Amino acid sequence: MAAPGTSPAPVADLPPGLSPLVELGGGLHHEVWLAHDEHRLTAVVVKILRPELVGDADAVAGTLREIEVLTQLAHPSIVRIFDYDDEAERPYLVMEHLDGPTLSALIGRDGPVQVHQLLPLALELAGSIHYLHSVGMVHLDIKPSNIIMGAPATLIDLSLALDVEEAERLQGPVGTDQYMPPEQCDPVRHGPIGPAADVWSIGASLYRAAVGHRAWPTVEDPADDAQRWPQLTTPPRPMPDFVPPAIAELIEACLRFDPAERPTPHELVERLEPLLAALPTARLSGFSLRR
Repeated sequence: MAAPGTSPAPVADLPPGLSPLVELGGGLHHEVWLAHDEHRLTAVVVKILRPELVGDADAVAGTLREIEVLTQLAHPSIVRIFDYDDEAERPYLVMEHLDGPTLSALIGRDGPVQVHQLLPLALELAGSIHYLHSVGMVHLDIKPSNIIMGAPATLIDLSLALDVEEAERLQGPVGTDQYMPPEQCDPVRHGPIGPAADVWSIGASLYRAAVGHRAWPTVEDPADDAQRWPQLTTPPRPMPDFVPPAIAELIEACLRFDPAERPTPHELVERLEPLLAALPTARLSGFSLRR
C-alpha cells in the first residue's frame, strides 16, 4: 500500500534494472513506459512488446525491425537507442527520454506554431530525413505525434522504417492515413514508394503545424476507400493568409502529387536556411543575441 499522500507505484513487467515511473501510452503492439534506469541513473523510455502479442509474428518482426534500424543510426534529430533485447520473450528497446511535448500536443495546446519555431522544426526534420535517406532508409510514418519538440526537434518511432528497396516492393498501404502521400496510399497505382514519400509527410506535418489543422478534412467514414484518402483526389485546403507566402509555397511543394516534383530534403534545407536567417534578430538590453 502506498504511503498517505503518495501515488502507488505503476504496475509494469519491465526487465530487471528498469523501474517504471509512468506509462506513456504506446500503440497496438507496444507498451511505452518512462522508467528509471538503475545502471545509467537516469530516466529512459522503454518500448516493450505487449504480452498478448508474443506469438504474433508481425508484431515481433516490427519490434525487431525498429531495433535493427535504430542501432544503425546516429543523428541529433533521431531518437537514440541505449539498450535492447531482441531475444527476450517480450523484445524491448531502451531509448533516450526526450524532454518536450509532441508536435501534435503542442498544436492542440497552443494552436499554430509560430514562424520562429516552425522554421527550425522544418530544418531539423529535413536534416534528419536527408541523413536517413543517405543510409538507404525511409521512415514512412512522419507525423506530428512522432515528433518531439525538444532542442532539437526529434523524430521517434521507426517501427515502419524500411530500406528503400523494401519500400519499393510494397503492394499495400502503410503508415498513418492523414500523413501518407498518394504512393503510400496506393502503391500499385501510384507507386513505387521512395524517399519522396517522407518529404510529402514532412509537408503534411508542417502544414498542420503552420495552420493548426490538417491539410485535408477528417474523413467521416475511414472504412470507405473513396473517403479514406482524400489526398488521392483533391488538393490540400488553401493555406490561410497568416502563413508567410515563402513558407506556404515550400509546404505546398512538399505536397505535390507527383513524387518527382517534390523537393529533396537537401533542397528543403537550402530553401529554409535563408528564411531562417532573415528572421528578426532577438535583442536583450540592447545587445544582439546573434553575432
